[in-house]
Amino acid sequence: MESLRLVSEWPAEHVAVALIKADGTVLATHGPQDHPFRLASVTKLLSAYAVLIAVEEGALEWDQPAGPPGSTVRHLISHTSGLAFDSDTVQARPGTRRIYSNTGFAVLADAVAKSSGIEFADYLAEAVFTPLGMTSSRLAGAAGAGGIASCADLALFAAELQAPKLIAAQTLTEATRQVAFPGLDGVVPGYGRQRPNDWGLGFELRDHKDPHWTGRRNSPETFGHFGQSGTFLWVDPVAGLACVALTDKDFDKWAIEAWPVFTDAVLAEVGRA
Repeated sequence: MESLRLVSEWPAEHVAVALIKADGTVLATHGPQDHPFRLASVTKLLSAYAVLIAVEEGALEWDQPAGPPGSTVRHLISHTSGLAFDSDTVQARPGTRRIYSNTGFAVLADAVAKSSGIEFADYLAEAVFTPLGMTSSRLAGAAGAGGIASCADLALFAAELQAPKLIAAQTLTEATRQVAFPGLDGVVPGYGRQRPNDWGLGFELRDHKDPHWTGRRNSPETFGHFGQSGTFLWVDPVAGLACVALTDKDFDKWAIEAWPVFTDAVLAEVGRA
């Protein structure tokens, strides 16, 4: 695909990209598919999926208390617990603000470990990595940002996000198509305050956010996440396509400028096919 040539201009030593169709087949790739990359906050998609599985298995309940007083598992996974970005400081009452929080995901992981009796890294591996065949993936740090994976592995995960086998379709729909605690404003790191800053259960919802790391051709139904290590994964159900892009160049102005252009070029090309 001609659009994939754009990534050769990205200022990274290693870049790997994969486009995955709704039926799970890989449409096109670029770069080293088996190279391990730091995922940063793309890790949250994997951790959130483990939480969805834990809820379906009965190890957790959405309304189970977790985090600050009044906060629940649902608050933590949707960044509405009131916890600060990277500390235990409580900045708001649960359910009143969308405060993007790495700490919230750490507390969430602790809740899974306590309820299941399995360390979260092991739970994630057993519940998500192993059944999907993600042999290069591991959690090497915090549940919100400590993941390592290859593009080939995340292509398998992107296929799962379009045709789930590990969870019920209705569970995935709730996580990716329904706003958790609607109407809350908040900041998307690197892109400023969004009004509203809609989020699902661990998945950022594109909706009509502007500016945004996806493209203008992405449908409002698009969901996914990007990471400060220069990584992203989005799924556009309307286009019937998912895109994984992994780099070893930290997120900065280059990504803000390059990612939407690349995504729009991909969607334009796919739309013409």
